[in-house]
Amino acid sequence: MTAAYVVMGVSGCGKSKIGQGLAKAISARFFDGDDLHPAENIAKMSRGEPLNDDDRGPWLDKVGEQLAMSSEPTVIACSALKRIYRERIRDKAGKPVTFLYLEGTHEVLSERMKHRDGHFMPAALLDSQLATLEPPGESEDTVKASIDQTPDQVVAEMLEGIRRKQQ
Repeated sequence: MTAAYVVMGVSGCGKSKIGQGLAKAISARFFDGDDLHPAENIAKMSRGEPLNDDDRGPWLDKVGEQLAMSSEPTVIACSALKRIYRERIRDKAGKPVTFLYLEGTHEVLSERMKHRDGHFMPAALLDSQLATLEPPGESEDTVKASIDQTPDQVVAEMLEGIRRKQQ
């Protein structure tokens, strides 16, 4: 079965950067989940309005469908904030999906969001994302890493976690 990974966490945690680095390290395809959002979701977030479960549903389906269509190892960056979102992605993927959870403090996340250019998600939505976040539990197929280190160190920690799971 083809490997499927979702780099997850709240906005500003580095999902895209870490996802790209991980995909390169394991010779996988990378997709940014932001590119799968419907235009309505991007417009809503750009206005500073948080998405609700109904808004996220079609987007989560697209993430899972992208994983299902992939015949090669695939990494997708997607917030996957709630357990039900992760279950929905797994259901649509139709295969095992490992979630790679990027953990960070409010202070680190806020600082990162203030300094990024050209992203539709305003820093003002960080609190709503943190309020929505249900960190993955022990029963979920997850690897965790702290974002309070360099991107290369985060990727290395993720790779080590993946290796441990495969043993």
